[in-house]
Parts: sequence; C-alpha cells; structure tokens
Amino acid sequence: MGISSTGEAGITVVTIDFPPVNGIPVQGWSDLADAVRTAGRDPSTHVVVLRAAGDRGFCAGVDIKELDRDPGAMVAVNRGCHAAFGAIYDCSVPVIAAVHGFCLGGGVGITGNADVVIAAEDATFGLPEVDRGVLGAATHLARLVPQHLLRAMYYTTETIGAHQLQRYGSVYRVVPRAELDAAALELAGRIAAKDTRVIRRAKEAINGIDPVDVHRSYRFEQGFTFELALCQLDAPARPSHPPTRASRPLAKES
Repeated sequence: MGISSTGEAGITVVTIDFPPVNGIPVQGWSDLADAVRTAGRDPSTHVVVLRAAGDRGFCAGVDIKELDRDPGAMVAVNRGCHAAFGAIYDCSVPVIAAVHGFCLGGGVGITGNADVVIAAEDATFGLPEVDRGVLGAATHLARLVPQHLLRAMYYTTETIGAHQLQRYGSVYRVVPRAELDAAALELAGRIAAKDTRVIRRAKEAINGIDPVDVHRSYRFEQGFTFELALCQLDAPARPSHPPTRASRPLAKES
C-alpha cells in the first residue's frame, strides 16, 4: 500500500495504492512527487507509467477523511499536490497515465499534467471541488477539455467519459479495462526504444512552448481554497460532505 515503483527495459512503473478509493494522504502526495522525480533523474529510465491499484478507480483525489481528522493538514496537502503535479509535468522523461474507473480532483491534476493518457472504457474524469467547498485543478482539466466545457464541468461538478476525451484528443487510446496496463506498457515500450537523449530534450522543448505556466496557474487556484477556508470559520455549520453530482456524466457518451 502507498506509492511503489518498479523498473524494467527503460520503463519505470509508479503505482498508486491507497484502498479503498485511492484517496491520497498528505505523505502520499510527497511520496508520489519523490517517485516521479527519482525516475526522471535516473538515466536508465526512458519513460514513466503512472497507474493505480484497486478495482474502483484511479484516484479519488485527496484523502478527505484525513482532512476531517486534522483540518490543519490543508496546507500540507496543498503543498503536496502542487509538488506531485509539478513533478509529473517537469519529469525529464515522458509520463503516461493509465486511468481506470473514477479520476477525480487530484486525479485530474495527475492526469492533466501527464504527457499521454491511456484510459479504460470505464474511466470518468471530473472535479467535485465546488461541492466540497474548495477549488483547484481547473488548470489541469483545461488540458483535457475545451474552455467552455471546462467551465460547465467545474461549476456543476459533473464528469466526462474516456471516449469523449478521446474525441477531443486528450486521451490517446481507450481500451477494455483488462487491457489497460498492457496498452500503457506497449506505448511506453515504443517511446523507450527511442534515443533517450532526444526524447528528454523533446520533453523539455514541448514544456518550454506550453502557453500556460501550470505551476503558477495551479498555485493561483489554491489561493482561493485558503480564502474559502478562512471564510468558513465564521460560516454556519454545514455537512462535511454535501451531496455531489460528480458521478453523473455531463454529456451522454455515443
């Protein structure tokens, strides 16, 4: 359980494993950042595959129960998320995200900053942040969907499926759930076979022409979470987890 890494033939596989829903705790975000950074710095690593254990989903975001027990952990978890998302974006080699089931909140942060996304047919993506009284990861959702759809999804907290994201070009391939790991490793193998010196420079070049500074953009979003947290200190009590519509798809898949 936790964050683990395995490597073979130039491919480092980083696995997220926090049952039952892969809600990542504070230390887990730091561990994820460290694992990706370590892989990228290793000259024997040519590509990283990010995957998740468990049947239910890729990542439910932060561990909400941990925050309920210790509201002061908000600062640490936000720093951890920023570090993990940044490590994926800045990784010296390409990062492939292999996504199954739900990919929510911080899961979108992980996926949006990956270089390539391969998804299982059951994968759904969304940000339930508004229903939780926080903000964040619009920066990363904006890398997956068009601008006006981003806004609709952000305000309603509704989700989108893998096939629709494939039509937008943000998901490279959609496969049956049982074939997800194999598909990710097959693509990773094709990249790993290239001259890693060229691929590493290609990653740096592509990041350099990115029109959005994802580090600053996400940090700007996080500031509003702190502002909302301060406002809630004087607000009437509300349920810890208000009803969410995050499980409802925004658009019907065809």
